[in-house]
Order: sequence, then structure tokens, then C-alpha cells
Amino acid sequence: MPVERSLRVADAAVIVHPDADAASRDVADRVIRIVADAVAARGKAVLGLATGATPEKVYDLLADRVARGAFSFRDVTTYNLDEYYPIQPLDPLSYRHYMHSRLFGRVDLAPNRAHVLDGTVPEFAAAEHAAWFDRWIEADGGLDLQLLGIGRTGHVGFNEPSDLPPAEFADLPTRLVDLHPTTRADAVREFGSPEAVIPRALTMGVRQILAARAIVMLATGAKKAPIVAQALKGPITAAVPASLLRTVADKVVWVLDEAAAAELG
Repeated sequence: MPVERSLRVADAAVIVHPDADAASRDVADRVIRIVADAVAARGKAVLGLATGATPEKVYDLLADRVARGAFSFRDVTTYNLDEYYPIQPLDPLSYRHYMHSRLFGRVDLAPNRAHVLDGTVPEFAAAEHAAWFDRWIEADGGLDLQLLGIGRTGHVGFNEPSDLPPAEFADLPTRLVDLHPTTRADAVREFGSPEAVIPRALTMGVRQILAARAIVMLATGAKKAPIVAQALKGPITAAVPASLLRTVADKVVWVLDEAAAAELG
């Protein structure tokens, strides 16, 4: 029977589980430990959260712990990575709706501590809104944990591939971006057609992601194997945004299932 295994790829810590459920349980347990440690140290925990199919099981597990009285979001503040732009929060395809249905509405997290970038701000105010989002995170003392997934382009949040030098890319703030064609193609399954996909988004900047005190990258499934291997074994480059996690490798753990780890060797 397959078992969990640990390895190092370059300087990166990688935990490989036999399946996606086991990987999700690992990540849920890490979230709970980090929250407990942060609350004990400074009376609160600040989490950066991700959306998409990959973390859904993690959110189910956390909500179940809260329902059983084994965990609480009472002392937690959250900041989500991204949101389509423009979009209404009640739109079923918005990430605000995603988070409310999968986590916020199922746990004891105060509404004024559940922050998602606002897809309704006027475009002339989008840059100011993004800058305020960064200020809120900094005023909260920074992120204790950033939970990440990885897109097929290697994006983290919606920080898409770039030709910027890595140091400049690593300093990008929260901002309005154009989505990569591959990202837009992957979104067709939710939006229904290529024409319906919203082509822009607000995304937390690379700067805030890399500044988190702990970072957990969760990747599952065979479709993620090529980009996981590229991010961990290829050059550190803004052309593969997730590769920049290796610049802060001492605080990052990659949690994979066997399918996503298939090309690591």
C-alpha cells in the first residue's frame, strides 16, 4: 500500500501522499497547527487562502472540525488571493461566492475578518483598492500562512508568467492583471464557453505571498505533474511564477499526491 514520503527537490521540502484526500488532510492539519501557534504567540492568526478545485477538500475538513467543536476561526483573519474583475460577489462564479459557500458560511469566522478582493470597484479605483488590500495585510502583521495552488501556467494567485527579472517580479504588489490564455482556457469548464470567461482579475501580489511566515503549496492530480516538476526542477524565473517559492524555500512545504509528483523522479 502506498505511504507518505518526504523528499527534497533542490532546496524545497516536498511531502508526497498516496492520494489527494491524504494530501488535503495533511494541509488541513497544518492550517490548524499554524493557527494554534499564531494565536498562542500573538492572540490572532492571519491566513492567506486560495480558491479552485484543489483546496475544496481542505475547506470541508476545516468546516467539519469547527462543526465538531474541535477547531475555531474566532481569532482568525483571512485574505484571499484573487477575484475575477469585474464580477458581482453574489455571482456563483465569483471567488467571494466560492469562499462563502465552501468555508466562510460554515465556520465561526467574523464577516469583517473575511477579506476578498472586490470585483465591483470602479476601474479607476482598482489600483487604490489593491493598494489598500496590501495595507490591510501589513496592518494585521502579515500572513502567518499562505495556502497556494498552482495553475498550469505556474501561476500563484493570478500572478501569471512574465518576462520580468525574478527580483522585480518578486516585488509586484496586489494589482489588476490580464489572465493568461491557458488560464482562460482552463476556466471554460466553469464559465461554459471561451467567450464567457472574464479575462481579467485582481490578484494578491507576489510580494505579499513570499512574505508570509509559512507557505503551503497543495497540488494534486496528473495534470499538475509537468508544472510542478518545472517549478521545482527548472530555473527560478518569472516565466514560471511558482518557481520563485524556491527563493524562500526555508518556509515553504509542497504537499502533493503521487500523481502530481510523478515527474519529480
